[in-house]
Amino acid sequence: MPENDPNDPFAELYRRLPDPRAGATDGTSRGEASPGSPVSAPPSRRAAREARRAQTGPTAAATPDSRRGTGADAEAPADPVPAVRPEPTRTPASEEAPRPATSHDREPVLVGAGAAAAAGSGAGRAPASGSLEDLFSGRASTDEVRGATPPPRRRRRTGVWIALAIVLVIIGGLVGGGFALWNTYGERVQAFFGTGEPLDYAEGMATGEARVTIVSGDTGESVSPKLFEAGVTKESNSLYQYMVDNSVAFTFQPGVYRLQQQMTSAAVLDALRDPENRLDNSVQLREGLTLNQSLDVIAEQLSMPREELDAAVADPSQYGVPAATLEGWIFPATYDFDEGVSATDVIGRMVQRTIQSLDQAGVPEGDRERILIVASIIEREARNPDDFYKVSRVIENRLQPSNQETFGKLEMDSTVQYGADELGSGSVSTSTEARNSDNPWNTYMYPGLPIGPIANPGDLAIDAAMKPADGPWLYFVTVNLDTGETVFTSTYSEHEQAVAQWREWCTDNPDSGC
Repeated sequence: MPENDPNDPFAELYRRLPDPRAGATDGTSRGEASPGSPVSAPPSRRAAREARRAQTGPTAAATPDSRRGTGADAEAPADPVPAVRPEPTRTPASEEAPRPATSHDREPVLVGAGAAAAAGSGAGRAPASGSLEDLFSGRASTDEVRGATPPPRRRRRTGVWIALAIVLVIIGGLVGGGFALWNTYGERVQAFFGTGEPLDYAEGMATGEARVTIVSGDTGESVSPKLFEAGVTKESNSLYQYMVDNSVAFTFQPGVYRLQQQMTSAAVLDALRDPENRLDNSVQLREGLTLNQSLDVIAEQLSMPREELDAAVADPSQYGVPAATLEGWIFPATYDFDEGVSATDVIGRMVQRTIQSLDQAGVPEGDRERILIVASIIEREARNPDDFYKVSRVIENRLQPSNQETFGKLEMDSTVQYGADELGSGSVSTSTEARNSDNPWNTYMYPGLPIGPIANPGDLAIDAAMKPADGPWLYFVTVNLDTGETVFTSTYSEHEQAVAQWREWCTDNPDSGC
């Protein structure tokens, strides 16, 4: 039976297929042979089988006109094809016995890979890195045979992000811990190494004028804040720390001293030693002093007998004051007097300064005494400037008739302390004895305002008495005596919570004036 049946359509198709080697060498177009070159017929399946059987025995001889097993021809066998394959010998069709062709004898036509390989082997293009024989033998991959570069693998970066997050957390912890340590020990570290902010102004910065009052018993610790408030020193502890660091022993003499602003601590001590800087005829009164306390300061700073001052305040009417005493009418300020000034002239000037402040605040003449009463309570109760106007509102709200029926009384500790002579006790709380003391200033016992002022109010307190803030507050309590933080509330339950907060602070600060 002939291997290549002339009537077999597949045989004709095999004859038409191009030899891949021809296309790779002469660069002809796909499926066409070079002119004049012989075209070999593909080997039959029987020849292929005989060739495979020959691999187990002696090497078969190859004929000159056989085709090499590359390209599409190498893809046809189902079994792997060795790298070097014996080429079968063609047998003329006239010498073979005829045999009917069946589907099993037909070799399938695989033109996809072969055609692509033939087309891709033109001039100027790099050949594929492998062949079909390499693919079926396991020596190459499909991508290598086709000449394609495998796509790069996408690396998983989950581990990288986790590591980065851990590093950020560690850095954040170190930074946060560093801030906490610096806030706690920064000043000590700076003090140890001497790298902190200097407590003194630099030499040569002194300018202007400032006045500071020193009273009996003052020390470096008590004078230092006065200098800072007057703008003389850079910090509230500048002078005191300078004296401690340099072991300076100094006795402060009472009086009013003329200094400069932005001085060094050493220059301050030199100025206080100089008698020329002491103003013998000057008086400085602070806010919140009672009449008796004010007279003590005046007598000391002016070297004036106290008896003369007591006589000068005995009759308020000589100064145009419609009150039983001059309590609240001695205005807190700094005064300069000529030598030989009388006690009456001193008191008269201070009363006139109070009237000036009342007029500036727009107080009607008939309301002067009442406003001074309210302003004196504000001066003693409020801690921060912003709280002055809120305390004024609480007083006005509690004085309303509807609220008086609910609360009954004003209940201000400062008035109770004044009536019981406890304003100088150093405590903001009233004792049981003071609350039970029967006097017209006991606002726990009697309704309404007390009978008169309890201290000397300044300009701010007088203005606040005339212009209370808007708000529903009925209670207030200072929960931190160091900072002056005050809580204002409108219900008793809220007030009790604030009182508990104040008591807790007092427990933690037993020596802070509770």
